[in-house]
Amino acid sequence: TNGAPAAYPSIYAGCHWSECTSGSGLPMQASSAGFQDVVTGVDMTYASSGTWNAAYDVWFDPTPRTDGQNTGAELMIWLNRQGSIQPIGSPVATVNLAGGTWQVWFGNVGWNVISYLRTSPTNSLSFAVDTFYNDAVNRGFAQRSWYMTSVQAGFEPWVGGAGLAVNSFSYG
Repeated sequence: TNGAPAAYPSIYAGCHWSECTSGSGLPMQASSAGFQDVVTGVDMTYASSGTWNAAYDVWFDPTPRTDGQNTGAELMIWLNRQGSIQPIGSPVATVNLAGGTWQVWFGNVGWNVISYLRTSPTNSLSFAVDTFYNDAVNRGFAQRSWYMTSVQAGFEPWVGGAGLAVNSFSYG
């Protein structure tokens, strides 16, 4: 449980390492009028054992990147976790967003990683991406001029994970 997870099985909309989904409208600049209307949702099933998290990764880059590593920000939204794992960096605040209370963590691994760890786990979440991105911008961790390149939902398993499932995912 020290270091990176074993994998990140996920479903996504947008562009991830040169693979772009059709119809997502991504990359999209966070300052554009349409950005505030982007809503995503997920419903998940959790495993009763192992060490893992259930999280969104929403990626941002200073350019409308469709390939390679994003260099702006990784917005992680942790719906649940099991085991002795925690987000990258350190806790910096607690906020109420999207119907829940979240610990805000910040770290930098060559790009900013802003993680929102839900204090009361949930199996499902539907939210406007701008809800969390506004908070990251207001804290100085992200910029409105950056482009959202992908919205991903899935799991980071370190140990075990059999039974983890994304039952539904929506983006639009």
